[in-house]
Amino acid sequence: MREGVEQSLPQVLKLQVPRLRALGFMAGRARAIDLKLRLALRVAALAAVCFLAVAAYALFDSDRAARAKVSHIAEIVARDISLQQAQAHWFTLSSERTPDLQRVAAPLMEPGLCVAYQDKVGAFRQGICSGALPEETTAPESYAALYRAIFHPGEPISRPLLIEGETQGVAVATFDPAMQIGQSWREASRLLSIMAFALAGLCLAVYAALARALRPTHVIRGGLTRLAANDLSTRLPSFDLAELSAISDVFNALAQKLEAALAERNALTRKLIAVQDDERRHLARELHDEFGQSLTAIAAQAASAAHTAERECPPLLEECRGISRTTAGLMASLRGALVRLRPPDIEELGLALSLESLVASWNGFEKGRTRFDIAVIGEVDDLPPSVCASLYRIAQEAITNAAKHAQAGRVQLRLEAGPGDIVLSIEDDGNAMGGNLAPKAGMGLLGMQERVASLGGTLHFERPVAGGTRLVATIPNTGPES
Repeated sequence: MREGVEQSLPQVLKLQVPRLRALGFMAGRARAIDLKLRLALRVAALAAVCFLAVAAYALFDSDRAARAKVSHIAEIVARDISLQQAQAHWFTLSSERTPDLQRVAAPLMEPGLCVAYQDKVGAFRQGICSGALPEETTAPESYAALYRAIFHPGEPISRPLLIEGETQGVAVATFDPAMQIGQSWREASRLLSIMAFALAGLCLAVYAALARALRPTHVIRGGLTRLAANDLSTRLPSFDLAELSAISDVFNALAQKLEAALAERNALTRKLIAVQDDERRHLARELHDEFGQSLTAIAAQAASAAHTAERECPPLLEECRGISRTTAGLMASLRGALVRLRPPDIEELGLALSLESLVASWNGFEKGRTRFDIAVIGEVDDLPPSVCASLYRIAQEAITNAAKHAQAGRVQLRLEAGPGDIVLSIEDDGNAMGGNLAPKAGMGLLGMQERVASLGGTLHFERPVAGGTRLVATIPNTGPES
């Protein structure tokens, strides 16, 4: 039952951290487009469409204004010529007299304009054209072709000459197509240039505004990163935007729940570890008092039987000695089990001396097959008893695993107490674990993880370049117990 509880403890945060990492801010995936840039591009695209619509309207309005102007000129010419012919009729002048087109056209003429007069049978009688300026007719061929296809510039506009209600001819006015296209291109290029500068300014303004509005997202991302790194004390401030403020509230509530769950988990883990240590001490006492006493009695009886057999039944002497040897082996195994179940009194000896005794005992047991070394840096004997006991148990379990499973020639234990963290590392040069980075869970890994987690630390495994395996336990240094 207790094993099931122990196995469920690590799941409190293991189920939460992957969910945070699944948000994408730490996941290795395809790089997403920056939100500010995306929104700015969309605003720019919409503005560009609006600007193009305005430019198209300006072109259509320009063509409409040009047609209206030509139509107005043709109307004026038609009325003036009609008036001249009517005056000739009133003054009994020859009806065949050609009107004076110069008189009416002079104040109306401008570059590229042509006006003409045709009689009622369609014969050309008189016309005046004003040449276009060279710079007024310059436009790209593509633009000119598109303009001609849409607007059909240069189409003549005619107005009838009415004299006493009868049509006596037509007045015709038209603009040079090249001139009209050139003017349109000049106006369109100037308008597009203004729009381009306006669009660039709009994009910069939108991007700057979005960057300012989305600045709190960097704070949110930093908070999520710290939360994913198990810094559950992280909290987000309130934001001006309602949406971001709602995210901040949910984030803080989640962090508070995770912090409370972790505190409860660590407290439960410490209680379980305390119960486990009590069970070990109880088991060690039972083995020492019951099994140890029985082995001592068996050894005494075997020695007595060997003494008797030596005098009365020599053939049984070797069997009695075999019993004594077996009993001695069991007693040695029992002493080793008692050392592992009941560690030395750390409060009396200190953590450093206890670890040195542990390493020395393994050197004596291995007899040179595996060499165990130890290095202690910093003040470790003033740490709280619970921390010392957990560090000793972690070192004991890791060294046991290395001795039994790693097939190592050298095992190095290093304990360093810094001002911020306490780092315990056990490194071996073996290869029994194959390609797996971490040892199997059945090799005391769960117990080590629980002890480290109960102290608010982390436990991980490394593969040095030279080979072997390194276990590193890092816990916060809370200083001497007050």
